Amino acid sequence: MKTSEQTIQQIQRAIRKICQKFPADSQNTPITDIHIRVYQETGELLAFDDDDNEITRCVIEQWIENKDDNFYQDVAEILRKQLQEQQETIDQLNISKPFSLVLEDDEKENLAELYIADDDTVIIGKDLMEGLEKDLDSFLEQILKE
Repeated sequence: MKTSEQTIQQIQRAIRKICQKFPADSQNTPITDIHIRVYQETGELLAFDDDDNEITRCVIEQWIENKDDNFYQDVAEILRKQLQEQQETIDQLNISKPFSLVLEDDEKENLAELYIADDDTVIIGKDLMEGLEKDLDSFLEQILKE
């Protein structure tokens, strides 16, 4: 999917709104992750905390009724790129670390880890547990052989 300039601006605005909800100078340091939900039919992008409280929402016109089979993979890549570009601002969020920004579908199913932050580590673009199932399967197979 080729991303329009308007789409990039809308995503950047949504990320800034998320950051405004957790300013660095705030006294309250919540323990939460940010859940970004994208609705393929309506083009809505919404952000929630762990308690399902809405942080922000916008409509990405380019995504309305998008029928691409790779829609969510494309959206994840677009979001990762924009999060990486705003990494300095995101690192200043007043949220207890570790925290992550997670992409979910309209049924709240976790599709991708977009951004994972710990005290000294930031992971953008790869799932933290990528390949874990394969590693566990081979480990179990090895134990069963013994």
